[in-house]
Amino acid sequence: MSIQLGQIAPDFEQDSSMGRIKFHEWLGDSWGILFSHPKDYTPVCTTELAEVARLMPEWNKRHVKPLGLSVDTGENHKGWANDIEETQGQKLNFPVLADHDRKVSDLYGMIHPEADPTVTVRAVYLIDPNKKVRLILTYPPSTGRNFAEIIRSIDSIQLIDAHKVSTPVNWENGDDVIISPSVSDEEAKKRFPEGFKTLRPYLRMVRQPKLAHHE
Repeated sequence: MSIQLGQIAPDFEQDSSMGRIKFHEWLGDSWGILFSHPKDYTPVCTTELAEVARLMPEWNKRHVKPLGLSVDTGENHKGWANDIEETQGQKLNFPVLADHDRKVSDLYGMIHPEADPTVTVRAVYLIDPNKKVRLILTYPPSTGRNFAEIIRSIDSIQLIDAHKVSTPVNWENGDDVIISPSVSDEEAKKRFPEGFKTLRPYLRMVRQPKLAHHE
């Protein structure tokens, strides 16, 4: 099964390091980030899980719940969590799915046989409060993710939802943004009374509105 942007994220029920999780119910009205790890006791994953835990204040600001996944058992997760804390100086503070039966991995298409038939790729799915998939990233098993980029993307998507804008190349929070082509000049003048710069009729730049978690 191939997950695509805009579709409802498949629901599931699975064991985790923090008890049984019914995915949609667990998400509630929050955003969610579901990210997979090839398996427990692997070096790159150890650094990644610690970073996600370290970033918990940033996830909380954006109303995002992180949820990891590994195709190992809950018993393995407990021992690995101790290793993560000892080597990375960070205790895990979010659940990691124990997807030993590959129920979720198969549901989300995280096993890529041509890459490695025995482990999941490093997949990332951003899911909004309506349970729609809004972002998909897929890395090979050996390449660690850049979670600063994932946070930047979340900021962009949450800004777009709130203000009818798009974010240009290499945008960072605070940079100018693009007024969506679907917004007429008349509507743009009402939405952005401080004014905007028209470089082309389809390319109108404006000062970035504030992100909700920065207001």
